[in-house]
Amino acid sequence: MSIESHLAELERRHAALETKIKEATLHPSSDSLAIAEMKRRKLQLKDEISRLRNGATLH
Repeated sequence: MSIESHLAELERRHAALETKIKEATLHPSSDSLAIAEMKRRKLQLKDEISRLRNGATLH
Protein backbone atom coordinates (compact mmCIF):
# COMPACT_ATOMS: atom_id res chain seq x y z
CA MET A 1 0.00 0.00 0.00
CA SER A 2 1.42 3.37 -0.96
CA ILE A 3 1.68 6.22 1.52
CA GLU A 4 -0.90 8.20 -0.45
CA SER A 5 -3.48 5.43 -0.35
CA HIS A 6 -2.76 4.80 3.33
CA LEU A 7 -3.24 8.51 4.06
CA ALA A 8 -6.51 8.50 2.11
CA GLU A 9 -7.77 5.55 4.17
CA LEU A 10 -6.78 7.23 7.44
CA GLU A 11 -8.51 10.44 6.38
CA ARG A 12 -11.63 8.47 5.46
CA ARG A 13 -11.67 6.81 8.89
CA HIS A 14 -11.08 10.18 10.59
CA ALA A 15 -14.04 11.73 8.75
CA ALA A 16 -16.25 8.73 9.54
CA LEU A 17 -15.42 9.00 13.24
CA GLU A 18 -16.15 12.73 13.17
CA THR A 19 -19.58 11.99 11.73
CA LYS A 20 -20.27 9.29 14.32
CA ILE A 21 -19.23 11.62 17.14
CA LYS A 22 -21.50 14.40 15.88
CA GLU A 23 -24.43 11.99 15.59
CA ALA A 24 -23.80 10.55 19.04
CA THR A 25 -23.66 13.95 20.71
CA LEU A 26 -27.09 14.83 19.27
CA HIS A 27 -28.72 12.04 21.29
CA PRO A 28 -29.13 12.69 25.01
CA SER A 29 -28.93 8.98 25.78
CA SER A 30 -25.47 8.64 24.21
CA ASP A 31 -22.79 6.82 26.15
CA SER A 32 -20.23 9.42 27.19
CA LEU A 33 -17.51 6.78 27.54
CA ALA A 34 -18.12 5.58 23.99
CA ILE A 35 -17.96 9.17 22.73
CA ALA A 36 -14.71 9.74 24.63
CA GLU A 37 -13.26 6.56 23.09
CA MET A 38 -14.26 7.71 19.59
CA LYS A 39 -12.63 11.10 20.23
CA ARG A 40 -9.46 9.39 21.45
CA ARG A 41 -9.33 7.20 18.34
CA LYS A 42 -9.98 10.23 16.11
CA LEU A 43 -7.05 12.04 17.74
CA GLN A 44 -4.82 8.99 17.20
CA LEU A 45 -5.76 8.97 13.52
CA LYS A 46 -5.04 12.70 13.25
CA ASP A 47 -1.62 12.18 14.85
CA GLU A 48 -0.82 9.30 12.50
CA ILE A 49 -1.91 11.37 9.48
CA SER A 50 0.33 14.25 10.60
CA ARG A 51 3.25 11.92 11.24
CA LEU A 52 2.94 10.35 7.80
CA ARG A 53 2.60 13.72 6.07
CA ASN A 54 5.63 15.12 7.87
CA GLY A 55 7.63 11.99 7.12
CA ALA A 56 6.62 12.10 3.46
CA THR A 57 7.81 15.70 3.09
CA LEU A 58 11.17 14.97 4.71
CA HIS A 59 12.16 12.32 2.17
